[in-house]
Amino acid sequence: MKNKVKKIFEVAVLTSCLTLVPLQANSALPWFGNDDQQKTPTLAPMLEKATPAVVNISATGMKQNTQRVPEIFRYFFGPNGPNNQVKEQPFQTAGSGVIIDAEKGYVVTNYHVIADTDEVLITLKDGRQFEANKLGHDKESDIALLQIDAKNLTDLPLANSDKLRVGDFAVAIGNPFAIGQTVTSGIVSALGRSGLGIEGYENFIQTDAAINSGNSGGALVNLNGELIGINTAILGPNGGNVGIGFAIPSNMMKNLVDQILEYGEVRRGILGISGENIDAAMAKAFDLPTSQGAIVRQVFENTAAAEAGIKPGDAIISINGRKVQTFFELRAKIGTMGAGNKVTLGIIRDGKNIEVDVVLREAKGSAVAAESMHPAFKGAELENGETQSGDAGVLVKSVLPRSAAASIGLEDGDVIIGVNRQRVTNIAVLRDKLEEYKDGIIALNVMRGNTQLYLVIR
Repeated sequence: MKNKVKKIFEVAVLTSCLTLVPLQANSALPWFGNDDQQKTPTLAPMLEKATPAVVNISATGMKQNTQRVPEIFRYFFGPNGPNNQVKEQPFQTAGSGVIIDAEKGYVVTNYHVIADTDEVLITLKDGRQFEANKLGHDKESDIALLQIDAKNLTDLPLANSDKLRVGDFAVAIGNPFAIGQTVTSGIVSALGRSGLGIEGYENFIQTDAAINSGNSGGALVNLNGELIGINTAILGPNGGNVGIGFAIPSNMMKNLVDQILEYGEVRRGILGISGENIDAAMAKAFDLPTSQGAIVRQVFENTAAAEAGIKPGDAIISINGRKVQTFFELRAKIGTMGAGNKVTLGIIRDGKNIEVDVVLREAKGSAVAAESMHPAFKGAELENGETQSGDAGVLVKSVLPRSAAASIGLEDGDVIIGVNRQRVTNIAVLRDKLEEYKDGIIALNVMRGNTQLYLVIR
């Protein structure tokens, strides 16, 4: 990790003068006690409902270390012997996660918590432990989706993070230093933070959080116990807390999770422009009434922006009615909305305010590794596709030779259209059907060219 920014977790601090701050009804603190004169403010009732939805994560894996072979030993290998030797060493990571769907066992965390690991163990607040299955991730935005097979779970409802305001109270829940679940509180210090170099796509909530290692992937909630963000990073000397912490907004997280569940990967949307931030000098040069937003420098051919009529020199100041402060924020919001979505951009062109509707194009990426759905699919890559006759299904993009997927009979170009006589139209449906029949025999209905066949997984 770089010294200037370390990816760890976040926790917030509530000032001692909290009870003196007049609050609006929608953000009022809970009060405890029967006597009006004896009542004191407390977050305990809300936290008693929310904290069971935040889990501890322990992940293990193997990493390769390259060491130079000492000259005295190279003598025995001869003149063509290796200069370096590679050794594998076990490593372990610790962090936090948030249950977002109790019925299906979906858990969200940061990608860097489980990156390059082989086994992920989730510990609930009540002490139960479960091995987690990796469903997918997005490295660029640092989000990963896991699943556990467990009953009687508690999930956190999602708040609309676009409605957050600077000054709103926020409560962070996580597992700092692996000492156990810890709760702290504070406020939203800023919104739309970007250009920090922490992630590829940045649109952070900033909070005055007491950040410590181990809270990555934990929950940032409002006073109603609703999830407003996933704790992700801090900015401070030597990784220490100076009251500047960052969380991924819940809306951004949900967009990414929805894509992972539907496609098995993030189908990133792109506009097809290059641009830069609007500052005071830029606003003066372009005669703009604002110094916030993004200036379009170039519109690339055959892109969503070109199709929608966006022009160089346009100043983009909002997305779907929400103000945009920087080009980095614009890029992050567009890049996590997903291909195929329609967005409305607020633009200043030649001194006039106009709105332009844009249908986002897909930034091409890799297919999903299918082993996350079932061990028998290991070695196969899948993506949504269709048969030669145009029927929707799941395309087998590639199959590694001598892999588990090859052993059950899957081949490159196959299109899976059914599981146990149940129709399959996309990766999300395939995932659900494989989960439904995981304890029995699974019969895959496959189209190979114009030939229909069944492959059996026992």
